[in-house]
Amino acid sequence: MSDHPVKISIQQEQFDIQAETEFLVKKSPNAGALVSFSGICRADDTLSALELEHYPGMAESQIQKIVDEALAKWPIQGALVIHRVGKIAVGETIVLVAVTSAHRHAAFDGANFIMDFLKSRAPFWKKEYLAEGGEGSWVDAKESDEDALSRWDQNADRTNS
Repeated sequence: MSDHPVKISIQQEQFDIQAETEFLVKKSPNAGALVSFSGICRADDTLSALELEHYPGMAESQIQKIVDEALAKWPIQGALVIHRVGKIAVGETIVLVAVTSAHRHAAFDGANFIMDFLKSRAPFWKKEYLAEGGEGSWVDAKESDEDALSRWDQNADRTNS
């Protein structure tokens, strides 16, 4: 949609958060703000890993639509979305969303917007692996993730710099 630097990657391999965000900043020379979010496979007493699957082609297309919408809503200079698939152990990074802008408000709002829609609208499926061994069940979307989307409807005309 735009000439802003955008990187979208769905991959099995782990990635270097610092290298990825440095790449985005270098591609956004007028940026005064970088906001990033890293999602990590969290530990609890029952979980040993997650397995994520996606719909190839459709997932990338949906993420691009989400990023394009964020670029249209805020003065974002660049965006980065990396989402892992495959089996991910506790403590490993699952997702990275990073946004650059001239000012912090647009960067925060853009990153939040992308993450909220990524969590609820991108075609990914999660299966739990249990600490006691064996596979758990496929995880349904959380109601709280859907609720997070409602704030963007309420703030549809809000743009920050």
